[in-house]
Amino acid sequence: MPLMPKRVKFRKAQRGRRKGLATEGSRVSFGEYGLQALESGWIKNTQIESARVALRRHVHRGGKVWIRIFPDKPVTKKPAETRMGKGKGSLDHWVAVVKKGRILFEIGGVPKQFARESMRLAAHKLPIRTKFVGRLH
Repeated sequence: MPLMPKRVKFRKAQRGRRKGLATEGSRVSFGEYGLQALESGWIKNTQIESARVALRRHVHRGGKVWIRIFPDKPVTKKPAETRMGKGKGSLDHWVAVVKKGRILFEIGGVPKQFARESMRLAAHKLPIRTKFVGRLH
């Protein structure tokens, strides 16, 4: 089951802007270590899920993982080789809007080197540059 909202007020959203820094969610607050975004961008629900699976597989039963982002923005797409006009395209996928400084994932209950390796595996699944941070960064 992909990550997506149960219901939304509007089916289609405008693109918006990706500039600026994250004001909320820029500190590690649940676990001991986190993965912080170094640039702004959109992260698809499938990318979040594959990063989560990579984290969980590496952690196995040891620690606890928190996902700090949620894909709540609908992205539309028009079919290939379609003429312009005739309205906005149909819903294609969901994205989480991530700004620079945002904590994406957190992990707790594992040693630092283990957490660093887990986050490295998860970071490879994401389309933006990230860095490993501790609780007091």
